[in-house]
Amino acid sequence: MTVIDFTAFIGRLATASGDTILPFFRTSLSVENKNAGRDLDPVTEADRAAEAVMRRMIKDSFPLHGIIGEEFGSERADAEYVWVLDPIDGTKSFIAGLPIWGTLIALMHNGTPVFGMMHQPYIGERFSGDGGSARYDGASGKRKLQVRRCASLAEATLFTTSPRLMKAPDRAQFERVEAGVRLSRYGGDCYAYCMLAAGHLDLIIETELKPYDVAALIPIVTGAGGIITTWDGKPAQSGGRIVAAGDKRVHEEALKILNA
Repeated sequence: MTVIDFTAFIGRLATASGDTILPFFRTSLSVENKNAGRDLDPVTEADRAAEAVMRRMIKDSFPLHGIIGEEFGSERADAEYVWVLDPIDGTKSFIAGLPIWGTLIALMHNGTPVFGMMHQPYIGERFSGDGGSARYDGASGKRKLQVRRCASLAEATLFTTSPRLMKAPDRAQFERVEAGVRLSRYGGDCYAYCMLAAGHLDLIIETELKPYDVAALIPIVTGAGGIITTWDGKPAQSGGRIVAAGDKRVHEEALKILNA
């Protein structure tokens, strides 16, 4: 069985999760803080309900597959096929009523992400990829995704969700890269990676990511011709400190500064 056999099923997962989430968006829903400390790590009933729906569908259709999810942990994580789920990536934007969040669905085969989708049900957009190609499906129709060329860091547009999420030493290194780019912007979460794949920005630098934050985005970025690794150039599916770029020249330049 190859990954192409799963594409229709992933579409059904996205539809079911979106149908579950949308009734909660821009309502007075309760928010819990998963972080015992001061910083807010929010979770809502929408997060949990959407992941529960997707888990149930996966178990019904593929009972031998593993599942790794943000809200309900891991089951059979060593299976040949493992689904990695983030029901709402960008929960802080979600609870603020901003539509820059999405559902992330990844399929891993023997530890490697082979298909990923980011679904934004409120706007009605889907970004998907299999590492060899990447696609957009939304209000403006369907099209292939392609990163843009960018010759140097000095010409690049840089995104990060927030430098405040970084530890002080990492933030200092990030700021050295930021000082050399043409434009830097904060926010976006999963949307930034999809905009990179669509050719609208050039570089993303983040830290403290979990596997469910990034696994689905890897086949989209690489399928569009981009590159995504850890700060030390290793595969990104385990999360941690992540660099994504549309052009290898920008990626290499950023890595040199981050590791100096």
